[in-house]
Amino acid sequence: MRFINLIIMLFVFINISSANELKYETSPYLLQHASNPINWYAWNEKTLLKAKKENKPIFLSIGYSTCHWCHVMAEESFENEELAKLFNKYFISIKVDKEEMPHLDSKYQELFKKVNNHSGGWPLNIFLTSDKKPFYMQVYIPAKSSQDYIGFDKLLPDLYFKYKNNLLEDKIKAIDKLSKQKYKRLKNTNTKISVSSLIDSINESYDDLSSGFGISSKFPEASKINLMMDLALLGDSKQMHTKSLDMLDAMALLGLYDHIDGGFFRYTINVDWEIPHFEKMLYTQAEMISVYSRAYVSTNKNLYKNIVDETIDMLDKRFMKNDLYFSASDAGSGHNEGKYFVFSISQIKDTINKNKFSKEIRESLDNVLDGNFLDSSSSLMVHLNFHTKDRPKGFKEFKKELSKIRDAKKYPFIDKKINTAWNSLMIEALYKASILDYKYKIKADKHLSALTDFMFNKGELYHQALIEHKVKEVGFLEDYSYMIGALIAAYESGFDEEKLNFATYLLSKAKEKFYKKKIWYASDDNLNIKADLLDSHYISALSKMIQNIIKLSALKYSRAYESLARDSIESVKNQLQDYQANVSAIARAYLMLEHDVVILKNTKEVLLKNKQKIQKIKYPYVLLKKDKYKKYIACTMKSCFGVSDNLNEIQKIIELK
Repeated sequence: MRFINLIIMLFVFINISSANELKYETSPYLLQHASNPINWYAWNEKTLLKAKKENKPIFLSIGYSTCHWCHVMAEESFENEELAKLFNKYFISIKVDKEEMPHLDSKYQELFKKVNNHSGGWPLNIFLTSDKKPFYMQVYIPAKSSQDYIGFDKLLPDLYFKYKNNLLEDKIKAIDKLSKQKYKRLKNTNTKISVSSLIDSINESYDDLSSGFGISSKFPEASKINLMMDLALLGDSKQMHTKSLDMLDAMALLGLYDHIDGGFFRYTINVDWEIPHFEKMLYTQAEMISVYSRAYVSTNKNLYKNIVDETIDMLDKRFMKNDLYFSASDAGSGHNEGKYFVFSISQIKDTINKNKFSKEIRESLDNVLDGNFLDSSSSLMVHLNFHTKDRPKGFKEFKKELSKIRDAKKYPFIDKKINTAWNSLMIEALYKASILDYKYKIKADKHLSALTDFMFNKGELYHQALIEHKVKEVGFLEDYSYMIGALIAAYESGFDEEKLNFATYLLSKAKEKFYKKKIWYASDDNLNIKADLLDSHYISALSKMIQNIIKLSALKYSRAYESLARDSIESVKNQLQDYQANVSAIARAYLMLEHDVVILKNTKEVLLKNKQKIQKIKYPYVLLKKDKYKKYIACTMKSCFGVSDNLNEIQKIIELK
């Protein structure tokens, strides 16, 4: 027995001694690399100083725990002993979790786009000088070179040789110049922002054939859908209304949605929404819950309500602990992408044959029955897509039987970080879903309380942590933006003034931390990374903050807030004019200011009793505020323009405004 214990102790010692510096981190992504043979370090002053002292170039690799191609590159290259020798000999290697340091990721993604004239992604790999000046950037890099691609085997010694012999000076200067380059206006873009210009912008990029945006892949762009819904109302545009619903139907019925467990995958790899990248992100679920809740209010389509209910149920089952939500789940099991989510052709056909509505189900699945997904062993599998306007008859029983098959499989890895920004988006979504079912309001209250208890300490909002660890990373702009958004939604759901006061407190803190010389920054540090307008993966933190400021200016009748909102939009107006609907959230903020937010007042009791009817008012920017007078009063920042005892009458007044 003593001999066995000695062997175990020796194994543990060898395992610990072979680990790199990442063993001291708490990020699940960094810990995934803690036993790599590469001498990884975390991004901090100590590591950066080490690079300077040793005059070694830096290899910076940014990814996240549920990223499929990050796993592929790790397995091929970072676990490779021979490549590790090259990394360790020539470079100081730094691993960054993009979810832990979103501002750093944003900085280098923006630079990658400037250097390469197209977007980056993950993993993002940057080679820098010892004083942090980039000289080479690439996304996925193979281990071995081929005729078409240079791999790490040749790239590492080649870059080191050029670095040591000062052969990269021109490249360093060119990239450094690009990094400092201010925004340049696009040529021939003098179009003013208006409802019609934004509709034109949507139509230019909308894929009428597949319903959505993108020519090679499709993302669930909630900000664009919300803008389309706004434009449908402001411009009385049936076209915008139809296109937004067509996109929602495609996402709900085809391959982006998990028809068995519920919830949305991050994006599809093809234009027709058929095959997804199978990871699930909390922020995707939050934004989809919000937009489908809004769509249900205007259409009463049961599919939309089912999507909301199923997505929340999935999150409660897979992502929730202590009333807080985890960050993401992986695309695959054991690096086999989609393994948990797809079915064999025989499993699908056998399940259909047992169903009394087999004809309807077979017709709705169409050619999917022949297989549409190649697994890691090159076997043809089925990922469910329904090619109908709604779910087929017999769907519930069909789903139940397939769930039994799924239950025999191991669920993919879940990143259990608690992220303030994403939890806040989710809480706001629950408040919005409460229009469908009041239980979601109660649920949102619990989650908001849990999140503030965990992430708000001594007047400071924090970014993220594992539940069993203390918070230590101070909040970024996105944490403040989305938390304020959740608090405004909380106020509207129950008219608790404390929620509104907390929102204004966080706004004052955010302004103090991130707003300098009329520019918003992503973080409060010496990196000076400007907040960006793109709703790339979820709503831009800057755009959300400006929307919040506009709402608070109306709810608090604050001219100071209104002025702050106008100054904030003015600082990015060139980008807005150039990109129009491609920066959808800031376009919505602009429309809020130009068309006015309407504050609808009455007593708390009357507003809560009639909330569902109020939500159907055909004007996109209506906020509710409790008042002591039992009358409907409609006001803007300029004046009050409608008073009535009758909701139908006040609705007409607002819609004719």
